[in-house]
Amino acid sequence: MYDRKHLYIDGAWTSPKTEGKIEVVNPANEEIIGSVPVARESDVDAAVQAARKAFPAWSSTSVAERADILNRLSASIKDNSEELATIITSEVGTPIEYSRMAMVGTPRVVSRSYAKILEGYTWEQEIRNSLIVKEPIGVVAMITPWNFPLHQIIGKVAPAIAAGCTMVLKPSKEAPLNAFALADMLHEIGVPKGVFNLVSGHGREIGEAMSRHGGVDMVSFTGSTNAGVRVAELAAPTVKRVTLELGGKSANIILDDADIPRAASSAIHACFGNSGQECSALTRLLIPENSRQEVIDVISAKIEKYSVGDPRVEGNKCGPMVSRKQQESVTSYIRSGIEQGATLVSGGEGLPEGIDRGFYVKPTIFADVTPEMDIFREEIFGPVLSITSYSDEEEAIELANDSEYGLSGGVWSGDEQRAIGVARRIRTGQVSVNGGLFNVTAPFGGYKKSGLGRELGVHGLEEFLEIKSIQR
Repeated sequence: MYDRKHLYIDGAWTSPKTEGKIEVVNPANEEIIGSVPVARESDVDAAVQAARKAFPAWSSTSVAERADILNRLSASIKDNSEELATIITSEVGTPIEYSRMAMVGTPRVVSRSYAKILEGYTWEQEIRNSLIVKEPIGVVAMITPWNFPLHQIIGKVAPAIAAGCTMVLKPSKEAPLNAFALADMLHEIGVPKGVFNLVSGHGREIGEAMSRHGGVDMVSFTGSTNAGVRVAELAAPTVKRVTLELGGKSANIILDDADIPRAASSAIHACFGNSGQECSALTRLLIPENSRQEVIDVISAKIEKYSVGDPRVEGNKCGPMVSRKQQESVTSYIRSGIEQGATLVSGGEGLPEGIDRGFYVKPTIFADVTPEMDIFREEIFGPVLSITSYSDEEEAIELANDSEYGLSGGVWSGDEQRAIGVARRIRTGQVSVNGGLFNVTAPFGGYKKSGLGRELGVHGLEEFLEIKSIQR
């Protein structure tokens, strides 16, 4: 059991103002694995005050000092990697091999990347008679989700440390335990008191309190689009900076000159990574009409070998949904796909074969999906792939852009320049060409209702900076 009874405020583990706890459930077996305290608005206020008090000294530290903290954080994540992976697998249901690689390995690399960025970053620039100075924005409220819990936290904490900001973090109530482990690590490596503060609880109370707090200079939020809109509304009266990393319904285009077997095979992982619980998952597969059957044959053969089960067992590719609520939501989308006339290629309603406990769904593939269907338009956040046929390249681009979201995308072609030309026309924040790998130093974020601002790399650092012009 991972029972945490205190909040981390002003460099110390502190009792919350009132009693109450949130129980954390293992979605693979429905057992309670731990708990965290329920903070109140007064706890948020104490954390913000601690961050404000720490800001003047911390923002004045040298680049070398902040880089050293980031390198020590990266080393600490590496030293605690197996424990962190185990915690995240227990909280989220992520298959253990994926937890080690993406849930823990990526945050370790991201932390180190910001230390490297600091080595060559230009903080001042002269333009005619002006000195342009970049300075930390101040106190940052961070509200993070459950699907990539530590990665999303480090994607905010690392650039904030690099910039010289102080912070208050509220992790997801479904997966908060890794954030408490991180607080232990930051304390052990010597982050000055007040620089990092951790409060856990319910978003509608403390998340909203953080968003509207007059002592907060910036809110960095990752989560659903509806919740992001609420954060922006609450932050508006105090005119604080808001960055939002929100939902996605990303298209994966296979052009007519692509290596069809390779592209179709890769579409499974591009959609079903982390059991489909990825905002950037490529959930809409757009294929040439004359390749429909070939694509379905390849994907059907691939999905038969896609093992579903206990995420602690090495080799299993798909674990449970994070909660019963999420399981019910994904199941309702599968039902709507059947009812609205899509062709069910594999999967469907009910638990996977041999599983009678846990928040599992069957990895599901639909063909003949049309734009008016819910499974084409709405973010499902589970292992459900929708296949839509198109007649020509122009229609493929039109279908890809027929979404209120614009977070990610993919293009496959035998001609890389053709693929890049199509990628340029897709209204989305990042596009993978022929399976191009994720880059932790490239900006991550979306167009349209997928968000505001960018995370990771230099662009992610600059979200935490103000710009001052000094004329002389």
